[in-house]
Order: sequence, then C-alpha cells, then structure tokens
Amino acid sequence: MTDALKVTRDGPVLEVVIDRPKANAIDAATSRAMGGVFASFRDDPELLVAIFSGAGERFFSAGWDLKSAAEGESADADYGVGGFGGFPGLPDLNKPVITAINGLAVGGGFEIAMAGDLIVCAEHARMWLSETRLGLVADTASFRLPKLIPRALAMELLLTGRELLPDEARAIGLVNRVVPAARLMEEARAMAAEIARGAPLAVAATKEIVRMTETMRIEDCYPAMAARQFPTYERLLASDDVKEGAKAFVEGRDPVWTGR
Repeated sequence: MTDALKVTRDGPVLEVVIDRPKANAIDAATSRAMGGVFASFRDDPELLVAIFSGAGERFFSAGWDLKSAAEGESADADYGVGGFGGFPGLPDLNKPVITAINGLAVGGGFEIAMAGDLIVCAEHARMWLSETRLGLVADTASFRLPKLIPRALAMELLLTGRELLPDEARAIGLVNRVVPAARLMEEARAMAAEIARGAPLAVAATKEIVRMTETMRIEDCYPAMAARQFPTYERLLASDDVKEGAKAFVEGRDPVWTGR
C-alpha cells in the first residue's frame, strides 16, 4: 500500500481516494498499487461495490504524472494488473465501480473516470483529453469513448482536447448524476447502497454479462447464454439466493442474501 491511496471499507462498499498533491497525478508505482487494491476488491467476497475519487476539490486526477515522465518513466511502463489507474483493464472485474469526479479530470484522469460503471460528477468539474497537445495519444479513450457517446462527438473530444462540462456530459449520457461538490460522495454512497441491496451474485452476473457481450451482436448473445458461457450467471441460477429472492417476495419481506 502507498500513502497516496486512502482506502476505507463500509460493509460491502470499498472507497478508494487518490491523494497525491497537487494534481492527483499517477505514476507507475501508484498505478501498480491501485491495481493491487482493486484486485483485492475483486477477490473479496464481502465487497460488492467500489467508489473511486480524488482528494480535494480541484483535481480528480491529472492523469499520467508528467514529472515522472520527464524523469524517464516510459509511457508504456508497467502500470500493474489493472492497467493505468488500477481497475479500467482489470481482468474479470464483475463488481461495479462508481467514479466520483470531484474536480478536473484531465487526460488519463478522464480515461479513468469514464471507466466507471456509474459516474457521479461535481458541478464544478471539468473533463478533457489533452494528449494530442502533448504529443501523445489518449489510447484507452480512443477505444472506449466512441462506444460510450456518439462517434463524432468522441472524435471531437479526442482530437481537439476541448473541455467537457458536467451538464453536457450528463446530456450525452456519459455521467449519471451532476451534484454540488458538497454532495458528491453522499450521492456516490447512496448509489453504492442501492446496488448493495441486490443479491451479490445477481450484481456480479449482471456486470459479467454486460462486460462479456459489449462487442457481441445481440443475435449472438442468446446462443452464448444457451451455451452457458457466463460462469457467474450459471452460479446465480443454481444459487440459494434465487430461491431466497422468490421466497422473500411471496412472504412480503426483505430478502437475506448469502451470495451462495
């Protein structure tokens, strides 16, 4: 663990906050530590949802630490098991991550923000991809952003580096909520609590199906399901929680999930 990460857990919810003054920029060592945290989150059966944010109100993250770059850190350094930022490229992550954008999300910081399954944004936040102006490429944004918003708008953001404001981000469906800064973490925690009310296997199976079918045609998804290609979904169908959900509904009570 590194002092740059503040990690807390509240029941099934893990909160990870990057705290690297002045801009919460991320070097390779910090990214590897983030990957370790999110891999542990993935593998911990008691945790269901994660929230990721930045310390302070000015920066969510400025992305790649250009000071480290100037000192010789390569753009293709080892950023750890989950890729740059710890979770965007983490294999088999079937648990939702909420990103809470508390300020400026620049370059790689914006890439991490948009990798969230749900995104909450402070009203004063700003997002942009500065890479082409630095002689770089917003590599993961180049394949992620055109899948999230209309291609023409994605190309504009990728090529010009212009700022994206919170209300526009919400209007185009990139973020779920825009709230005053003082309410940012409150809103993220409320969203996490709503998710945590669901059966753990049902939540994990939902993300698994979405993750595994993102590049599939709809007509190919049905045969994949019939061929039992979604292991968490298969575990869910055979679980006690399926029976518990139906039983609790009939009895008019809250279900008691076991994750089994």
